[in-house]
Amino acid sequence: MSTDARALLEALRVSAAARLDETRAALDELAQARAGANDDDEHDPEGVPLSAEWSRLAGLSDAAAAKLRQIDDALARLDAGIYGICARCGDPIPPARLEARPFAEHCVACAEVLGL
Repeated sequence: MSTDARALLEALRVSAAARLDETRAALDELAQARAGANDDDEHDPEGVPLSAEWSRLAGLSDAAAAKLRQIDDALARLDAGIYGICARCGDPIPPARLEARPFAEHCVACAEVLGL
């Protein structure tokens, strides 16, 4: 399982890193567009306000960064030999959960208790 899990996690990592790079590039581009604007709500008359687009992109960037951290943490657990073991109770995480959420660090019962 560890070889399959590693391959899956590494593929997810590539995808998450690319998404993070894309959102950061879009934020940089938007920052340049906003630099000349005097008003936060300066916008293209045919588009959304720049502040709304900034908020949307910042949220996407934060989500991509969080997913990348989760994947990196899962890879570290894999390297440490504890991947697939619940961080709270120490029981194995069911394969179906790991299939649906390869970076899960808690079994279903503990995730429910923790409100995750």
